[in-house]
Amino acid sequence: MSTSTEVQRDTRFFGHPRGLANLFGVEMWERFSFYGMQGILAIYLYYEASRGGLGMAQETALGIVGAYGGLVYLSAVVGAWVADRLFGSERTLFYSAVLIMIGHISLALLPGFVGIGVGLACVAIGSGGLKSNATAIVGTLYAADDERRDGGFTLFYMGINIGAFVGPLLTGLAQKEFGFHIGFGLAAIGMALGLIQYTIGRRNLGEKAREIPNPLPASQRVLVGGAVLVAAVLVVVLVLTGVIRAENLANIVVWLVGLISVIYFVVILSSKKITADERSRVYSFIPMFIASAAFFSLYQQQFTVVQAYTDQRLDRDLFGWQMPVAWVNSIVAVFVIVFAPIFAAIWTKLGPRQPSSPMKFVFGTVLMGAAFLLFLPMAGTGANGSPLIALVGILFVFTAAELFLSPVGLSLSTKLAPTAFRTQMVALNFLSISFGTAMSGKLAEYYDTQDEVPYFGVIGGVAIAIGVLLFFGTPLIRKLMKGVH
Repeated sequence: MSTSTEVQRDTRFFGHPRGLANLFGVEMWERFSFYGMQGILAIYLYYEASRGGLGMAQETALGIVGAYGGLVYLSAVVGAWVADRLFGSERTLFYSAVLIMIGHISLALLPGFVGIGVGLACVAIGSGGLKSNATAIVGTLYAADDERRDGGFTLFYMGINIGAFVGPLLTGLAQKEFGFHIGFGLAAIGMALGLIQYTIGRRNLGEKAREIPNPLPASQRVLVGGAVLVAAVLVVVLVLTGVIRAENLANIVVWLVGLISVIYFVVILSSKKITADERSRVYSFIPMFIASAAFFSLYQQQFTVVQAYTDQRLDRDLFGWQMPVAWVNSIVAVFVIVFAPIFAAIWTKLGPRQPSSPMKFVFGTVLMGAAFLLFLPMAGTGANGSPLIALVGILFVFTAAELFLSPVGLSLSTKLAPTAFRTQMVALNFLSISFGTAMSGKLAEYYDTQDEVPYFGVIGGVAIAIGVLLFFGTPLIRKLMKGVH
């Protein structure tokens, strides 16, 4: 078993520690299964039964997809807490991967709403545990002052997008040719492969990945177990009594994530286990949290509004053959695969001369708003009248925005994290994504193919305004970061 110091000095994976290759692989297969499933989820919910779907109203279906995505990232909080207090990041990641595989098998084999309920619950909880802990373990592969960090996180992010590229292609084709449940079955196979690969390479991650930073006293474990049981029973009761419904799920998740985020910041900032400099760095993360949430409110609409747009407004004819709806979800992944190494090389080459993390957030948020404004020239072109090449161009802007903000946010959360809240600070980054993803579902409820100008214009303009405000706040944010770049 490698020590943490040996791991941090390792350069066997394109100049990075070998453990990065293992984490690259497990995230690749997890994203294969996740995006493969999500690429067909919305249309499965709103297609009529004659087309193999469940026949929901479109606005409800898109709201569910956004809320589900928000719950995935919300469950990162649970995964981070379990890692910090019970099992450590490495073991939590392993068990989370097992739960994800069970979820995809449920979607493939269980019929109708039973399969959706059981499958999405397992995938949401498992994905949260895997995502927060995989990111935290990547952070342990590098010393705090190692300038390879942003480049390493960008390579890690490229692995995510290889899976995100292949997953929708295969599940989308399987859904079109053989039906939805075969598509869900392919997602289950992908996660099984990722679990096997990760198990083989676990020894390369070093001792720090197995540490439990803030162990829960044995006397409190029964209390925590009871609280979890009560929460699970409460959710079941609220569903059975109709308080939680498909129609209001997005609203509930938005408010829940907002409340949890505030509580999390208060808990960390008021903790006696952090130093004055660590507290200042946590304060600096608050405006970045807001910008990240705004960014993902737009970016995650590729699984809500953009998927409905693809189904109803896009010309998908390819030489007489109609392209599966899910294939559009692979376009961003292709761009990330091509350009992530370029961004990684640029950050590595520039070293201390690269833009600060807040400035990267500014570029990402403004570009994301601009991408929505680019939909405006195609408004009013009618059913399946928008050219595919135009959407490809818009999704290129999505990608540029993503590469400025998303991998940098992962890296920044580890750099600003107090020692006692290492994994849970990563979870805060995922809470910003959770809030934004749930908002992507809520906003999608207002999308109207017959009146697109107000929707794309207002949302794009608001994102640009947030980016401009962040630009003017950057000097203060950098001062609060206490030397972190």
